[in-house]
Amino acid sequence: MSKLVIVESPAKAKTIKKYLGKDFEVVASMGHVRDLPQARLSVDVNNNFNPRYEIIKGKEKLVDELISLSKKSEEVYLATDPDREGEAISWHLAYILGLDMNEQNRVEFNEITKHGIKTGMENPRAINLDLVNAQQARRILDRLVGYKLSPFVSQKIRRGLSAGRVQSVAVRIIVDRENEIREFKPEEYWSIDAKFIPKGSRKVFTASLYGNAEGKIEIKNKEESDKILSDLEDAEYIVSKVKTGTRKKSPAPPFITSTLQQEASRKLGYQSRRTMKIAQELYEGVEIEGIGPTGLITYMRTDSLRISAEAAQEAAEYIKNTFSPEYLPAKPRFFKSKNNAQDGHEAIRPTSVMLTPDRVKANLTADQYKLYKLIWERFTASQMADCIQKTTQVDIEANGYIFKANGYRVDFDGFTQLYVESKDVEEVKESALPVLEKDMSLKLKELAGNQHFTQPPSRFTEASLIKTLEEYGIGRPSTYAATISTIVNREYVKRSGKLLYPTELGEALANLMKERFAKIVNVKFTAQMEQELDVIENGETEWRELLSQFYNDLEKTLKKAKADMEGVKIHLKEDETDIICEKCGRQMVVKMGRYGKFIACPGYPECKNIKKYVEKVGVTCPECGSDVITRKTKTGKVFYGCSNYPACNFMSWNEPTEEKCPQCSSILFKKKGKKPTLYCAKEGCGYEKK
Repeated sequence: MSKLVIVESPAKAKTIKKYLGKDFEVVASMGHVRDLPQARLSVDVNNNFNPRYEIIKGKEKLVDELISLSKKSEEVYLATDPDREGEAISWHLAYILGLDMNEQNRVEFNEITKHGIKTGMENPRAINLDLVNAQQARRILDRLVGYKLSPFVSQKIRRGLSAGRVQSVAVRIIVDRENEIREFKPEEYWSIDAKFIPKGSRKVFTASLYGNAEGKIEIKNKEESDKILSDLEDAEYIVSKVKTGTRKKSPAPPFITSTLQQEASRKLGYQSRRTMKIAQELYEGVEIEGIGPTGLITYMRTDSLRISAEAAQEAAEYIKNTFSPEYLPAKPRFFKSKNNAQDGHEAIRPTSVMLTPDRVKANLTADQYKLYKLIWERFTASQMADCIQKTTQVDIEANGYIFKANGYRVDFDGFTQLYVESKDVEEVKESALPVLEKDMSLKLKELAGNQHFTQPPSRFTEASLIKTLEEYGIGRPSTYAATISTIVNREYVKRSGKLLYPTELGEALANLMKERFAKIVNVKFTAQMEQELDVIENGETEWRELLSQFYNDLEKTLKKAKADMEGVKIHLKEDETDIICEKCGRQMVVKMGRYGKFIACPGYPECKNIKKYVEKVGVTCPECGSDVITRKTKTGKVFYGCSNYPACNFMSWNEPTEEKCPQCSSILFKKKGKKPTLYCAKEGCGYEKK
């Protein structure tokens, strides 16, 4: 008889099997095996919120195999992912397999390495029912919101809509930002900028007007700017003050889930779902030449900044030997996690810093390599010494006015030799200043007044939205990617490059939810709910009590909304088309059916005319002149094809544009990537426009 270890994925099973050896059978549950069935609410709200779980459709054969293997095994270990969801999967497996819930058969692997697996197997424990109950409470909360509110919003706006507990808040945040942008009134202001050359030098540097002896001057219009420029005619520019100092820049901490998603978006252009898919592959194990299947990173769903002393020591050895001892800080760096962080795992780091990106590159896909390099460099840099900069601040006087210039030079590059964190908003760029001394006379090369306008707040990117959700305490590390994918796939939000815009549908949904279910889409309430789930996880409250309080309030609010909006229907302009029904003359509209969008006559049931929905790109086919439309493969991948198919077989994975090639007059296509480029697809042309 062998010992059975059940994990979630085949890739992880393969890696773990290598370390456990022939006495163990390692199999995958392929994720969840039991859940609330989709067709109905599946929660008995009149009987203490008892969930009615069932085997997931299509997994019956797998479950039978797991039951058979468990009966033949001497011991069964449940080694699903080390988080709430993984704990719940282990609990469901224990129920299905008839295992004792008090048996110490639950093992956790923070990293899929020999050390990580050995540590996990040596420290089995019983299933943590508090963790399970926190996950059950989240699952049932989301089911109650979805199944109670979705029919209501579908009836009032459009068939097939869903209202989720976290997704609705995310949509509201994006809609609120869009409203801020619309309501923003730009204000004019001016700056006066100068370029100087120190006498006896050729180096040009810039400075901007600060004010005068009385303080800072705000220049509001051209007249004020011109007045100052007039005062400065033929002025002599003298350095009145030079202040030098030292500035230390410390490295960013190692990644947690949210910061990994943000930085992968900024630096690599990855969407959060793509980032988490690649990170899962790196965690579960990759075949490395000379080593075998090896997990390259620690568990990727974490909000803890803790790192082990062993990992810090290994990083220190690597830095000392690869760079030099001066690149090590005086003592190892450890970072403090946020107060609400779950500290069960370490931060995301390489399982061994000795497995450098170059060492494993040949065994990784391009995506895996880029993300691993990002994780490896971020962690290694976090253990390096500060960057030391010598700063200079200079005041320049002219006819009673004061100009200021700031600059720096790097004395010691420290961690920046390896890695520098990206920012959502570009920092003011500083450059080195020439040698300047008090009372030095400067030659004015250029002086100009420049008009500016205050800018509205920026639209969200995935990175900035995740950062906002995290700051508000909405959701958990495992939920960000799924939340964003849901609101985009349901067309509440659309992407344009990296920016997220609300659609008319998203705005209608957010406004309806704000008006009728203000508590559900309230940021503070949703964050408080996350805290309540944490309290359940800590065993400090009963999960059914939380559900009861929430549901009673939801039912009252829903009942009032139904009464107040009886007979009311919200119409969307985006549902209208320019197609006239040939049977009755009405303007046809877009509707949502079981199989997606279609075009129908609004005169139903008198007129039942319908048409296939197509999304035009706004470009004519380069081969036959028909409309180019957006299409999808069976797996959902978008491509562009001719509406005259099959008579015309034109298709492209890249979007055609209206712009023409300046060399051959063919249409240009938009090549996807971090920096989209336009290119000509005509054979032999080769034109590209960045």
